[in-house]
Amino acid sequence: MKAIVISIMALFATISLNAQNGIETALKAIEENNQTLKALRETAESQKLENKTGIYLTNPEVGFNYLWGNPVDIGNRTDFSIVQTFDIPTITGKKSKIANERNGLVEWQYKAERMHLLLEAKQYCIELIYFNALKKELQIRLQHAETIATGYQNRLNSGDANILEYNKAQLSLSAIKGELSGIEVERNALLSQLKRLNGGMDLSMDEANFNQNQPLLNFDEWYVQAEQKNPILAYIKQEVVVSQKQVSLNKAMSLPTFSAGYMSEKVVGQNFQGLTVGVSVPLWENKNRVKQANAAVIAAQSRETDSKQQFYNQLQIQYNRAVGLKNIAEAYRQSLTTANSTVLLKKALDSGEISLLDYMVELGLYYNMVNRTLEAERDYQKALAELSAVEL
Repeated sequence: MKAIVISIMALFATISLNAQNGIETALKAIEENNQTLKALRETAESQKLENKTGIYLTNPEVGFNYLWGNPVDIGNRTDFSIVQTFDIPTITGKKSKIANERNGLVEWQYKAERMHLLLEAKQYCIELIYFNALKKELQIRLQHAETIATGYQNRLNSGDANILEYNKAQLSLSAIKGELSGIEVERNALLSQLKRLNGGMDLSMDEANFNQNQPLLNFDEWYVQAEQKNPILAYIKQEVVVSQKQVSLNKAMSLPTFSAGYMSEKVVGQNFQGLTVGVSVPLWENKNRVKQANAAVIAAQSRETDSKQQFYNQLQIQYNRAVGLKNIAEAYRQSLTTANSTVLLKKALDSGEISLLDYMVELGLYYNMVNRTLEAERDYQKALAELSAVEL
């Protein structure tokens, strides 16, 4: 019985990085093999190329004319011209700069999608570790229940126990076997989810201990780090930059467009050649573009302010929840260490001081505390995963 108790307590006393390393290994594999991330990466690269399209000068225009004279004796006329159009936004690099900023938006969007997917995977890993721990705990209980059932079978055969006590022992054994079967179903479902995220390749994770050595910073320090790394906030901040540069670009597009080139004209006995220049004044084409761009800046700034406030409030809620769950888990774990009376219960049962029913009721209280501890640790780890998602 002492060995059983020691094994149970070791489930909570061991502070190990195995679970953390196991999660990191799984996330690394998923990031490498996940087809959704690959598709998002390819889509991002395509969008970047699209943003880089249309930011260069228009193609030069080459013209050639061959005109027959009438009457015939005046000869034919040949014209040749090559003209290049120049616009201020392209020459000054404004189009190229805003394309680069838009590519920054694409990259932050990809990082946000990646963060959400890896957070989903991490939550599955945490659930799997929880069920691994619960399975390990129930296997210990199964051994104990089998010992009790065998003992009462022998006592029934020798006439030292009645059929009611024997049935109670068998029911307890059956209940634990049922719980183990249910846990195996949940584990298989989680492994299937991880396989789905890992591009159809199996992932195994046998860790049954959470890493307990994860101190929380105070909220202000945590928020500063999270705000700087959050891809969603970075995306919204980048939107403001893009909209501001769009204002500058639209203003430049309201300036005249120039063209310059070479032109020659040949007729019988005469040859004309020289430069050609032109100007296009955008009187109507770009009307209201600057006003629209300024309105977009104001809208983007409003979204940024709102998003920061929402993120702060949400993170504060998650932080407070994580702290509360951490305290609950530590309190449960401490109770298991100080209020364990399983050895005394077994001695009392063996000596006949308590009935099997009393023993099962008292042991059930301890088992319930073990389950609550595992649940609290799982909930804390999941809350911490959401809180630290920006680290993924």
